Amino acid sequence: MRERTTSRTSWVVLHIAIILGALAMFFPFLWTFITSITPGAGFSITPQLWPENPSFEAYATLFTERPFARVVLNSLMLAVITTVVQLFTSATAAYAFSRLPFRGRGVVFAVYLATMMVPLQVLVVPLFAELKAFGLLNTYLGALLPTFASAFGIFLLRQAINQVPRELDEAATLDGAGHFRIFFSIVLPNIKPALATLTIFAFMGSWNSFLWPLIVLRDPELQTLPIALAGLQGQYTTAWDIVMAGSVVSILPMLALYIFAQKYIIQGVASSGIK
Repeated sequence: MRERTTSRTSWVVLHIAIILGALAMFFPFLWTFITSITPGAGFSITPQLWPENPSFEAYATLFTERPFARVVLNSLMLAVITTVVQLFTSATAAYAFSRLPFRGRGVVFAVYLATMMVPLQVLVVPLFAELKAFGLLNTYLGALLPTFASAFGIFLLRQAINQVPRELDEAATLDGAGHFRIFFSIVLPNIKPALATLTIFAFMGSWNSFLWPLIVLRDPELQTLPIALAGLQGQYTTAWDIVMAGSVVSILPMLALYIFAQKYIIQGVASSGIK
């Protein structure tokens, strides 16, 4: 009886802790939305948990007085292209590292993973010089090229491909299938959770990217969402309701993508061996 009571008490305490943690994580998003519908919100007007006169005027201002719709489309286009290309390059490279035996495969893979330790700030100057030489500054292609390959994506998908039984490859080979058929018909369908996980990471990385688009895309019409959000803050005064409205808009695509792919994320990370 005592053990049952202790178990029930532990269950209640655990769920209370989970609920409190969830509320603590959700509160900043709630506060952002409340601030966005509080007219004139700022340091002099502190938003309440529910404003007295809520208004969506900040959202209207955001899209009527500023080219925010174009900015959102720019970020969405770059994020979608980056995600699609990263999925292709990471999946094909991961298949090569997992299934194709070649001399020095382990060394090449280790060196490639080592590039993950090189921060973008170190690569900014040589990348800028290369793009300038090719005349790709202030172009979408210049912003996209450095994002087309991902060492993390290759590692993630290689770990997932390693979990696919090789007996399936051997059976397909006996039936006359080549590497392309095995890759598209056997490997890819079996690593959908890892592909969904990489989709989230790639889209989020491009959507939140600030430094590289800031350096490459100088034309205001080519700006991405993080740069436009930074531009909403004034030097002396800031309309925080408009800033928070822009933040809410920037959150929505990521939230929608996460809801769509959430059932694959934990399964993909767990099956990839990431601790």
